[in-house]
Amino acid sequence: MSTPVDKIDIQALLNESHINEVLDKLDQDLVGLVPVKQRIREIAAYLLITKARLQLGIEAAKPSLHMCFTGNPGTGKTTVALKMADILHRLGYIRQNQIVSVTRDDLVGQYIGHTAPKTKEVIKKAMGGVLFIDEAYYLYKPENERDYGQESIEILLQTMENHRDDLVVILAGYQDRMGTFFKSNPGMSSRIAHHIDFPDYDENELLEITKLMVSSMHYNLDKSAFGAMKDYIQKRKQQPHFANARSIRNALDRARLRQANRLFNDAITHKKDTTAEDLSSITEADIRASRVFEGGLDAKKS
Repeated sequence: MSTPVDKIDIQALLNESHINEVLDKLDQDLVGLVPVKQRIREIAAYLLITKARLQLGIEAAKPSLHMCFTGNPGTGKTTVALKMADILHRLGYIRQNQIVSVTRDDLVGQYIGHTAPKTKEVIKKAMGGVLFIDEAYYLYKPENERDYGQESIEILLQTMENHRDDLVVILAGYQDRMGTFFKSNPGMSSRIAHHIDFPDYDENELLEITKLMVSSMHYNLDKSAFGAMKDYIQKRKQQPHFANARSIRNALDRARLRQANRLFNDAITHKKDTTAEDLSSITEADIRASRVFEGGLDAKKS
């Protein structure tokens, strides 16, 4: 006759799940976001302890896992959602380490009878993993009486309740708009267990992000180019449509485009050989050619 188990090795459970690897990678991949990382660690610890309780036969309701990530564009919401899916899978809360990322257009139809099959098809694809709905507040458009978003919301609500053991839904969007969305859809709000707010990056964090991105692209910035990037960030943050890390990536992509054109023209015009260093270097001129330095630009084209 077997002896009832009355204790469990949490460290062994942690090692077996390998979730520390995911959390450490999250620290490495994302600059800043200390409160977000802390909250993800707390959720991971809660899920691990819940798993331990179940293994010891302690009665416990399965935790609600649906979440809401709020914050401005480019603050890491999608990256954290990917890590969250990995954690949930390693702990056995979802069957597949997958995330299906959608927006309103993927869920809501344009005529009667179109929304239900679209929403159900997306849910079917995401089942067993995580469904990430970006700019989720666009699902609800009260100013349009003929809008079909409410039908999609009702299907999602039913699925989130009836299939909570096999699908995790993460809603994302601006904090104020998501607040309005939840006030208009209390059923959705009641199903969300975890709300995590993603702060904007400060200038030093954006410079650190610049370094990481440049390195991952296998380019380099010399001291003057880095100084120009610092000036760029200060100016760009004051302009419309700033999107944190996303704006930094866009700026670097445009700098690479200018660098390529500069090298091409030098090679053709001056019959100049191009070195590996030339090919890898983004200069101050490549950055300061941005319209951001002209003032009053259309920020989307900077």
